[in-house]
Amino acid sequence: MLFKKRGTFTEEDARKVVEFVSQRPGEREIIVMAERVTDEARRRLWDYSNAVRLMASLRGEEREVRVEILEGYVSERVRGVDVEEL
Repeated sequence: MLFKKRGTFTEEDARKVVEFVSQRPGEREIIVMAERVTDEARRRLWDYSNAVRLMASLRGEEREVRVEILEGYVSERVRGVDVEEL
């Protein structure tokens, strides 16, 4: 699922994204497109990804959430969930 934000993607934005994705257990990836991403936000997303992998391993399941972070220009043409609307 693609999340986009104009400006800086912060730890608070990452928390919103994690909450949104946790309600959809079928999601396999989180793609964040923002002009800038803070280190705290990166850490929160990667921690979520590792936690999903760990919990799946404890349950004997194969589940993983891949995280990809794209920094730079945010196009209006790209479809995705606007973080401002979460």
